[in-house]
Amino acid sequence: MENGSTNLTEAARSVHLLKINGYSATSTMSTSEYIRSKWNFDGYEWEIQFYPMYFWGIMNWLALKLKFLGGPLKHKQVRASLSCRIVDPSGNLEPSSKVVSTSHIFQDHQDCSSPVFLDPRGVVRTSGYIKNNDALAVECTITVLKELKDTLIPAEEEAPLASSDLHQHLGELLESQTGADVTFIVSGERFLAHKSILAARSWVFRAEFFGNMNGAGSSQCVQVNDMEPAVFKAMLRFIYTDIDEEAGMAGTMPRRLLAAADRYGLHRLKLICERKLSGGINVDTAATTLALAEQHNCSLLKAKCIEFIIGSPERLDAVLATEGYKHLAASYSLAVAELVKAAHGRKN
Repeated sequence: MENGSTNLTEAARSVHLLKINGYSATSTMSTSEYIRSKWNFDGYEWEIQFYPMYFWGIMNWLALKLKFLGGPLKHKQVRASLSCRIVDPSGNLEPSSKVVSTSHIFQDHQDCSSPVFLDPRGVVRTSGYIKNNDALAVECTITVLKELKDTLIPAEEEAPLASSDLHQHLGELLESQTGADVTFIVSGERFLAHKSILAARSWVFRAEFFGNMNGAGSSQCVQVNDMEPAVFKAMLRFIYTDIDEEAGMAGTMPRRLLAAADRYGLHRLKLICERKLSGGINVDTAATTLALAEQHNCSLLKAKCIEFIIGSPERLDAVLATEGYKHLAASYSLAVAELVKAAHGRKN
């Protein structure tokens, strides 16, 4: 007889129809612009972000993301997924057979999932789903996984299992380069890796190597620009082992790794870098760290920076006198506005 504790789960689902009227006008939107749709569901507040011109690979796509806005984070996280398909509300056409989905563990308010890609914009335009009234309808389903109370199964005592050594084996695979099928060139240095492992850990690598475009996945050599070899090596090590100590989290490495993690969609590494940087904020680094947080959409780090800066009038004055604040004011006006608002609220 086996022993253990079994977690039983149930799923709560909500299906909504996202209708984009005046669809042709969305062609004037930039690749980073999106249309918001907010839902209150299962005690949580969600936001669907619809990108009409999302640039991926070599073309523009219709893409969607799921963003967590608020609600009680049970067990410090909530597991949810977003699935989407194009439909015809009139019923003249069958719903699209292509259903795309993404799952995410939301650990903080403002967390956002990786994107789901419906179809290239040009394909959608000729698909027949855009009606004479210039409207497109997308059926979106949010699924929230809810944990129930543990059910204990009485059993005979068994010898405890050894801790997992998967990270060790994957780390050795990276070092040995056995079976490597892609070479990255970073400032003249070469790094060999495995596409399948990279794709399993990063949606960016998955799109690059196994996207739907012709020739995807065939590249054997990838040039990486605007990144130092030491940072790329540390990021690779984390991808294979999931251990931040292995990534050399010392000195300025957390700042550089945060940018790399954001670039390749490595949410956990990005969060680790945020927490590392949050513990080292001082007068000299507060403004530059706030600029970094704003640039890479780091809500936790941004809140910590603002909290530190407005901690006292003397500290606020000292930060405002730094070169880092001059850069912040020149480049990130929204962050400055949030800082001013927070300082005003503290005074009141």
